Amino acid sequence: MTKIDKLIQRLLSRPRDFTYDQLVKVLNHFGYDEIKKGKTAGSRRAFVNEITKHVVRLHKPHPGNILKMYVIDYVITELKDQGLI
Repeated sequence: MTKIDKLIQRLLSRPRDFTYDQLVKVLNHFGYDEIKKGKTAGSRRAFVNEITKHVVRLHKPHPGNILKMYVIDYVITELKDQGLI
């Protein structure tokens, strides 16, 4: 099992300490790129899959790096709906 496979399995287990950086790695693995608009994008982030044009929008956590559970649930649902996991 590769590192990214382990990270995906960890995401699916809905851990309370999953970080934004880990989520970016998972989304990048599935072909999503973060869209940055202007000088500051604020806490609202969008990830777009260039092939399917599917967009995942979420809030970047601050001041910490730990994601809220609703964000984890949302990302899992979106990835399942796209048939990626």
